[in-house]
Amino acid sequence: MGKGLNGLITKAWGGADYRLTVTSNEQITDKFVRIGFTAGGLLADHPVHPTQWIRLWIPDATSDKLHHRGYTLVDQNPEADTMSIDFALHNGPAADWARRAKPGDPLDATVLGSDFQLPEQTPSEYVIFGDTASLPAINSLLDAIGDTPARVWLEWQYESDKTIPVNNKPHHTLTWVQRVDDGRLLREAAQEITCVPGTYGWVTCDGHTTRSIVKALKTQHALPKTSIKAQAYWK
Repeated sequence: MGKGLNGLITKAWGGADYRLTVTSNEQITDKFVRIGFTAGGLLADHPVHPTQWIRLWIPDATSDKLHHRGYTLVDQNPEADTMSIDFALHNGPAADWARRAKPGDPLDATVLGSDFQLPEQTPSEYVIFGDTASLPAINSLLDAIGDTPARVWLEWQYESDKTIPVNNKPHHTLTWVQRVDDGRLLREAAQEITCVPGTYGWVTCDGHTTRSIVKALKTQHALPKTSIKAQAYWK
């Protein structure tokens, strides 16, 4: 299977290619799985950092087409050359592949542009908005921020989503909101909060919701651009 134009573009942008191999497929909920991999040397070349992500080249079940999707790494172990990736099982080629993945299956990956570091000056608190697609990155962020307070809002589509483990600590608050009207409740939560000076916003929802929340953080809550990290995780 060829990577086509997308493969040429990632190569032109300096992407580094690796071959992963499936080692396990763990059912977290009926709509969420964790797949283990050997990393093919990827972790030796690219040091572990918060919210570390890669691009996967997902084989299509019915054609020779490869779909490229970004995913966050979980439980990285550079010494053992192993890691995991969580898949939210919605409709699409990545979810279809994850459902049928078994030990020994190969999967190509490209490292491109994952370089997030925590703010140099520790924020007074984090306000974090996401859903099951971005939860692996949010868990990584919560582990990395240590004693800094955080308020987290997560959007759920299935009742079982609320049983997915979240790495929140006693000084973090977690609120689950149901996905209705294309993210209305999450957008309303962002409008209704108050932000103290020094707040850092982390927004990783669907594209429309992400843009709306970022606008609220900037205009209603006066967060500067440098105090907001936003990335649409899906459309």
